[in-house]
Amino acid sequence: MFSLELPPDWSAPREELREATSRAGWKPDLVADAELALLELFVNAWRHGGSAAPIVVVLIIGEVLRVSVSDGSPVLPSPREDSDPFAVSGRGLHLVRSLTHRFGTEPRKTGKSVWFELDAAA
Repeated sequence: MFSLELPPDWSAPREELREATSRAGWKPDLVADAELALLELFVNAWRHGGSAAPIVVVLIIGEVLRVSVSDGSPVLPSPREDSDPFAVSGRGLHLVRSLTHRFGTEPRKTGKSVWFELDAAA
């Protein structure tokens, strides 16, 4: 029997991202890249970080969009070096790296934050 567990609703963080980038006049292709990167980090926080509702912060400072997703796990993610291109999962951080200008992780008192940045001028 196949079991499908659905991630929590990410519509509120996605809408926050869309509103912030719309007010700032961002190009639709950059907004689409940001949405996909946000979704990847959000699902990873739920799946691997054990967070039923990951915390998302969306900031635009000058020409830079910064999105961070936090969960309760202290384990920092690391990209898989031996990722099979035909695997169903395991390429998320590679995807985030290719869609964004910068990304990283920050340990917190309880858990961690994984973030990315995009430059409006790109």
